[in-house]
Amino acid sequence: VRSCQTYIDDVEDAEITTIGAIGDNKIGAAVQQAWVELDVVQCGYCQSGQIMSAIGLLRENPKPTASEIDNYMYGNACRCGTYQRIRAGIQRAAEILEA
Repeated sequence: VRSCQTYIDDVEDAEITTIGAIGDNKIGAAVQQAWVELDVVQCGYCQSGQIMSAIGLLRENPKPTASEIDNYMYGNACRCGTYQRIRAGIQRAAEILEA
């Protein structure tokens, strides 16, 4: 869920994971590893949202196709246009999780 579009009252009793805690779970750690291996980040402006969305996608679909990645990640704007690297990072994270 995008924090910029969510009211705090709507999540009062929900468990919330922020970007600072993603390394504490298997999927988050795999995404972090993939991002570093593939040097996904360029300016970093959008990366918190990209990473959190990538984790959400991999929770729902552990082996997404390129098309499924594009559809799920749609709406996360990257000012640098690193969409191919983001897609590759998600595919690499899926490989890490599968191993």
